Amino acid sequence: MRYAETHFKFKLPWSLLYKPWPEIIFDAPFQFVPGVEPYLWIVVRDADHFPTTIKNAEIVLKSRTQNAQHDALLLQDAQQKQDAPQPDIVICKDLNIEVREQMKFIPLALGKIPVGSYEAHCKLTVEREGKSQTFERWNLPRLKPVPLCFKVLNEKPPIAPGYAAGEMHCHTHYSADHVEYGATPEVLQLAAKAVGLDFVNCTNHAYDFAFTQEDYTKEADSPVPRFQKLREEIAALPVKDENGNDMPLMLAGEEVSAGNSKGENVHMTVLAPEGYLPGLGDCGRYWLENRPTRSIKQILNMTEAHCFAAHPFQQMGLLEKFVFRRGYWKPEDLQLKNKHSIRGLQFWNGIRDEGFKLGREFWINELGKGNYLLPIGGNDAHGDLNSMTAVDLPLISLKHTRAHTFGNVRTVIKVGSRKSEVGSKAKQESALSLADINAAFTADNCYITDGPALWWERDDNGITFHARSNKETGGGFRYVRIYGRRIQSNGKLAPEEEVMIGSQVATPNHADIPVATLGFAYVRAECETATGKFALTSAARIQ
Repeated sequence: MRYAETHFKFKLPWSLLYKPWPEIIFDAPFQFVPGVEPYLWIVVRDADHFPTTIKNAEIVLKSRTQNAQHDALLLQDAQQKQDAPQPDIVICKDLNIEVREQMKFIPLALGKIPVGSYEAHCKLTVEREGKSQTFERWNLPRLKPVPLCFKVLNEKPPIAPGYAAGEMHCHTHYSADHVEYGATPEVLQLAAKAVGLDFVNCTNHAYDFAFTQEDYTKEADSPVPRFQKLREEIAALPVKDENGNDMPLMLAGEEVSAGNSKGENVHMTVLAPEGYLPGLGDCGRYWLENRPTRSIKQILNMTEAHCFAAHPFQQMGLLEKFVFRRGYWKPEDLQLKNKHSIRGLQFWNGIRDEGFKLGREFWINELGKGNYLLPIGGNDAHGDLNSMTAVDLPLISLKHTRAHTFGNVRTVIKVGSRKSEVGSKAKQESALSLADINAAFTADNCYITDGPALWWERDDNGITFHARSNKETGGGFRYVRIYGRRIQSNGKLAPEEEVMIGSQVATPNHADIPVATLGFAYVRAECETATGKFALTSAARIQ
């Protein structure tokens, strides 16, 4: 879940991944909303050890609309106007940029590109110490190149009026260690604008702040200065773009390793804490001494910021369990009787896998106890604006996947009167603030999505659910399914949820569904579009 680090060798004389070149990859946001011209980045790391000249780049953009069935609706209007497939777009750049920094992001503007879905085949020529090499997509050893994939959207992703969409779990370059590193806050803010986000919670590992930027195996005198430096770096980011529009709000959050009820390390994300929170339990820098620094309760008592269980059931291997002492979240770990408790479960971690299924089940079980935790979606992206490169076997091999892509899974929160609908366009009344976001997470109304909008409203008759999709998110819905849990005659909640009569199958891309809530403790909804895009709401408690 990261840009792959290939130079760390555990002080060994060999590594199949080690090459005397910086890591260099092409990266780009996975989509571009209207008003943002497409671009990509050349990402260079460790050039402070291996100074390199970036000579020239060639990018060939191939339309994917003719051979990708899941994008069949994307260019429907454009295809009606032209019979011939769109020709390849070839972009050549002479750069001659000398790079000596530890990390550098070099932007390459692609110019105006027609709406559509594209593969970007990227080739780069670099030079170092009189030697030249040309590679596609990346120079990472033993990893087959694959093209970048992105969409140029005809319209913005649908969003409920009065709501703001955010990335709740991602990492910056302050998360740098043996196997990973991330993007700068500046790059993440630009990427957030490109994909259509309103805010980003940068959740760097607590343990990475405790080690130096120059040598991530060397413990710093104190983690506090590095955490403060991140806050200053974020505070210096622009509030407005060149046209006077709001830039996404960037927050200095944290991902803290904390001890669960069994003394195992679990991860907890924190929304813009007041100061640094310690958590070095599974940092991997103390060999087999990977015990929690603080318990979950102790961390909760150190901050008033909203805290969330991060990927509570993400599946792990034996190395993580027995060497890093990592575990899973338990009901008692939520600290619901504590003055400050866990506010939500981030069980959607970039992909709907086994961890998602188990986390969703855990969340539903807590709802059945009357614990109205919020569902949280994030991506755990370490850079990963387009796809993920990571260490597979240390010293031996790397891997690649399109999971954990920055901004793909978003948490959408109700921020009241910040936005109002005027015709088909949202009028911005005031800039989004941390106070708005904190208030939204104190309340109970949000949804998580990788495409469609799905939300509920309370009215005099009960609850009304709204579902919205568009061509880019798949058009109509396969289903809009509404769940409820009844209050039994003894006053207790029913052991299971039930699918309510208002649920719909094969419905259009615009649905408004009022539901009768008499006798129910809560109702909630899930939906999926024709192309598999998904959304899920928080539980609407019947008051």
